[in-house]
Amino acid sequence: MDDQSMAVVVGMFDARPGQGREIAGLLARYAVMSRREPGCRNIDLVASLTTPDRFLVYEKWESLPAQAEHLSSPAFRELAETVAPLLDRPADFGLYEAISAHDLH
Repeated sequence: MDDQSMAVVVGMFDARPGQGREIAGLLARYAVMSRREPGCRNIDLVASLTTPDRFLVYEKWESLPAQAEHLSSPAFRELAETVAPLLDRPADFGLYEAISAHDLH
């Protein structure tokens, strides 16, 4: 599959003070559950080293339709319901077209 057909989603989550550990756990569960879905190439979760309690979820999907289908998945619905009250501001999501992105394994 060529990288240009891939859909990339980046979500940034800023926790309310004292909620970072709980959000990290919810996002980690989401990443593990979502990696099993059809069309998921990879999902990474990282924590900012420069902004306390900021988390970034980086998702790679085989195609835009696969990513769109994911939005109705149990893992995504659960995350949307549980994480929102713990955020300092609404999560910021971006949808990107891959220009040069692939998995090494």
